[in-house]
Amino acid sequence: MRYYRYLYFSDGLEKKREKIIRKIEKGKFQPTIHLLVLSANERNQLEILNSIYLLQPNYPKEDLFVVGIADNYDNALELVEKISQEVYDNTKGANIRDYILMKEQEG
Repeated sequence: MRYYRYLYFSDGLEKKREKIIRKIEKGKFQPTIHLLVLSANERNQLEILNSIYLLQPNYPKEDLFVVGIADNYDNALELVEKISQEVYDNTKGANIRDYILMKEQEG
């Protein structure tokens, strides 16, 4: 699992960043945490996954590129809206995937 250099967080989670990521990496139970990841299907943009999915023994975690973390599904949707707005403001387009990958490489 990789994390976006400019990881997005829902309100109030930024200060818990390291703790949440550590728990995700250790496979701790965090039922309210939702991850925004680049879709495995390149024709799609983002997917919202409840962190509980990562507790499954054969879930393909290593292929995930996490771009955002939210404390519930509604806040995950708000993060998608925030990311979409940022992409539009900077590119006048809606290609979230290309924008995030471009920013990741700029670093």
